[in-house]
Amino acid sequence: MENSEEDSWTPKSETCVESLPHCCSACDNRESLIPGKTFRKPKARSMSTSAVPSCAEFRRTQSLHGPSPVTTFGPKACMLKNPKAVMHIQDPASQRLTWNKPPKSVLVIKKIQDVSLLQPFKELCIFLTEQKNMIVYVERKVLEDPAIANDESFVAVKKNFCTFREDFDDLSNRVDFIICLGGDGTLLYASSLFQESVPPVMAFHLGSLGFLTPFNFDTYQSQVTQVIEGNAAIILRSRLKVKVVKESREKSKTKDKNLIITNGDDEPSRKTMQYQVLNEVVVDRGPSSYLSNVDLFLDGHLITTVQGDGVIVSTPTGSTAYAVAAGASMIHPNVPAILITPICPHSLSFRPIVVPAGVELKIMLSREARNNAWVSFDGRKRQEIGHGDSITITTSCFPVPSICFRDPVNDWFESLAQCLHWNVRKKQSHLSSEEEEEF
Repeated sequence: MENSEEDSWTPKSETCVESLPHCCSACDNRESLIPGKTFRKPKARSMSTSAVPSCAEFRRTQSLHGPSPVTTFGPKACMLKNPKAVMHIQDPASQRLTWNKPPKSVLVIKKIQDVSLLQPFKELCIFLTEQKNMIVYVERKVLEDPAIANDESFVAVKKNFCTFREDFDDLSNRVDFIICLGGDGTLLYASSLFQESVPPVMAFHLGSLGFLTPFNFDTYQSQVTQVIEGNAAIILRSRLKVKVVKESREKSKTKDKNLIITNGDDEPSRKTMQYQVLNEVVVDRGPSSYLSNVDLFLDGHLITTVQGDGVIVSTPTGSTAYAVAAGASMIHPNVPAILITPICPHSLSFRPIVVPAGVELKIMLSREARNNAWVSFDGRKRQEIGHGDSITITTSCFPVPSICFRDPVNDWFESLAQCLHWNVRKKQSHLSSEEEEEF
């Protein structure tokens, strides 16, 4: 009965995208998103490259535009088409959420070990399961919290949950949208769970800063209902696709879900890891007392050598995080760009720069470097980078569709004012009549 209702259901808005469009050369060989029969599915994927014609036959032209973002988010959500769009370039202000079929499943992400979030978490889960008949996915370690595990009144609700474990379970094509309870870190964590298409994310401000969490929990029932009905504006937050190639100096004792084993005999001593990054990639000097010394390449050309505490490569979303603390400009998330910001450079003329979203950046340890460098991705997966290792960064074609409270512009300036107190000062008083006469 449920399937017949879904098949007969039609969205109020126009027809939306039903298949993943061509995005960029990097996406041509991506694994198709086909739901599996079992829930447990390893998240690591082997990326094989197809044969490319030789330089004599084909010469690739470099576009400064970033890859066209995928406009299908999870199994049922997509972006509403705007018939007035010119040359298939949609105005960011007109980006709205719609559904192919009514959403049935939701992932609830709660900040771990935060007592203040227990009551909102319980209220939201009861509302979703009992009033909205939603399938709720929750991380297993959230339910292992003693305050939740020992709550007898919550036992009946917990029985209906689907649980998962990070690095073990794949949520692709199982979650229709995401609700975050906490601060900006919950949105970054949600992004890390999906290495390809990301379901729409609704973030409630229950943390300390809340720059990326525009919703107030006091009105959560009406706000969630609007999202389920497809009545919401969205902003596509671009991510960075990062590939780390490392020399295998010794056998690794840990298994990384992002590890890709290289096939063939060309580079048998190398291993590759891939990440999707929402805020920034940070390369720093780590515990060493020496300056970091890394070479920065843009589209294969050496543009500079960073000598200082390190360098930040960030998205426009990440421009208001670590980058702004290091002196970068704040860039609206709808601007297609990549920011390069040095950390305490030993140079008076090394200023932060903004480059087009379509370029390929590469960071390697300089030959003259006295010590290794360290890299982290949205503050996680920190690892050491030595001589011969490389970090390649491009704009990903899988953005994070963040649901807006009002619209992308108003939400952003509201966050600047409320969270960062942008341009806050006492207003200048007007001149008195006597002072005006003096001038």
